[in-house]
Amino acid sequence: MTTPPLKHIVEAALFASGGALTLAQIRALFADDERPQPDEIRAVIAELAADYQTRSIEIAEIAGGFRIQVRTEIAPWIARLWDERAPRYSRALLETLALIAYRQPITRGEIEDMRGVTVSTSMMQTLIEREWVRVIGHRDTPGHPALYATTRTFLEYFGLRSLNDLPKLAEPSAPLPLTLIPPL
Repeated sequence: MTTPPLKHIVEAALFASGGALTLAQIRALFADDERPQPDEIRAVIAELAADYQTRSIEIAEIAGGFRIQVRTEIAPWIARLWDERAPRYSRALLETLALIAYRQPITRGEIEDMRGVTVSTSMMQTLIEREWVRVIGHRDTPGHPALYATTRTFLEYFGLRSLNDLPKLAEPSAPLPLTLIPPL
């Protein structure tokens, strides 16, 4: 049996993986004596991306890896393949996730201080179960609160290459001038 071209192996691996594959994961598919260099794999991925330019799928670089995905403009039709609806998340959960993403590492107490309300245990558990957030350590303060940070799964789910791809936060505008209204 002859070895298929590198392009075919990489394409099949990206297709079959169901998620993003790093260059190291792609290289690990090969025996030591036939392992391609990272530059060779990048060149093959660039070729595949060019092949897909006029197609309904694309190769996206996310979370430090690559995956084959449906183009955004085609997604509404493809979404009809699944009966289940995408889960709806509460505003509180999304605010908490955003604070973790932008301010990591962060403790639950710091999140509560910024939001001005208590963060429920179930909300944090949901973020951990979805594998969007994980405990990366504990702050060296009384009580040793857990430090939370986002995960690679978070980046993959939201289609981000890195945290640098998060939308920029708007600068707080200048405070409005106070106008004193004279008493009547």
